[in-house]
Amino acid sequence: MSTQQHFTQLADFLASSPTPFHATASMAAILQQAGYSRLDEREPWQLEKRGKYFVTRNDSSIIAFSLGSNNPTEHGLRLIGAHTDSPCLRVKPNPELNCHGYWQLGVEVYGGVLLSPWFDRDLSLAGRVSYEQDGQLHNQLIDFKTPIAVVPSLAIHLNRDANSGWEINKQTELPPILTQLAEGSNKDFRALLATQLQREHGISNARVLDYELSFYDTQPPAQIGLEQDFIAAARLDNLLSCHAGLQALLNAGADHTCVLVCTDHEEVGSASACGADGPFLEQVLRRLFDSEESLTRAIQRSLLISVDNAHGIHPNYADKHDGNHGPLLNQGPVIKINSNQRYATSSETAAQFRHLCQQNGIPVQSFVTRSDMGCGSTIGPITASKLGVPTIDIGAATFAMHSIRELAGSKDLDYLVRALSAFYA
Repeated sequence: MSTQQHFTQLADFLASSPTPFHATASMAAILQQAGYSRLDEREPWQLEKRGKYFVTRNDSSIIAFSLGSNNPTEHGLRLIGAHTDSPCLRVKPNPELNCHGYWQLGVEVYGGVLLSPWFDRDLSLAGRVSYEQDGQLHNQLIDFKTPIAVVPSLAIHLNRDANSGWEINKQTELPPILTQLAEGSNKDFRALLATQLQREHGISNARVLDYELSFYDTQPPAQIGLEQDFIAAARLDNLLSCHAGLQALLNAGADHTCVLVCTDHEEVGSASACGADGPFLEQVLRRLFDSEESLTRAIQRSLLISVDNAHGIHPNYADKHDGNHGPLLNQGPVIKINSNQRYATSSETAAQFRHLCQQNGIPVQSFVTRSDMGCGSTIGPITASKLGVPTIDIGAATFAMHSIRELAGSKDLDYLVRALSAFYA
């Protein structure tokens, strides 16, 4: 597949996945089209040899697996992990604000958002709505799709410190403006959501009870640069990795049991029923084996590749990197290493991945944070500590991580899909 084809697939996936709920639904639809069967955690599972299955939890996390012909107790599992969530602005439970005739919504900052790029963007709103209809409770995903909100900047004339390290107040400066109100009038946000349910899904007489909704940038993904060197888009961290893992799973051979796990809440620590620090993956894996001993034996013969974006060396801020460990965009997957276990990579797992890339003609890089700076983390150490599975942390080099619009290398998407496909093969 060409670099352009890879980008087109990724762009379509990103456009259909403005929230973790939509990303999970998008992956589920792709898997079903590819012949994977949906499982229900509440029901008994009757798994067939060489069967292909997936299961979701909270509508925002998904685990897919294909059962290989080789006995996983003797040959292990091949696992790839990523996360479905991205930093954003989420609507509060009682969000309506009416200030000087402007109708705004109060928002809560989710994750480590780079805040300044959220100003002056054409924002839309999407997520999950819970409602009552005819005495029954239901959940439904919604997506306004069109630009319905904006967080305008304050003019430089009124804020002379704007370019001098001015700190953004998350409570007072981030509520988006949705419309102007006539004097004495107001709007009901839940009524607006009920109207959207009718418009988008034909659901009438819905009484909205609750919701989990996020604002997002409506600017579509693009290839940019003189030679289309780069991919610019929202949520590359970490939907690029989810997409690459999914494409690899669809290309997987029939010999090995391959598992893809994409969980929610990584950006806030993963401690939830559907996060990597919860029991989701372990509970699914237990249902694949007939005994605790078989599972333990399989885990110790397995490898987890935790895939999450890596910090590429920025030419304007090169001093933020260790001089010998500055990954470049378009130069291949990055092995992430941290002696204090912020990444789960060991010399053994790094050698396995490096050897895999060498065998398939894929360039590979290394990242270590500066010794005088803190280091982020991933689902890798969390999953490794819960399961005891040998793990490596890797990712595509990225600029502007946690911005509303991030930047990755066009070639790196191809490299990553090839590396993960080779792992599953």
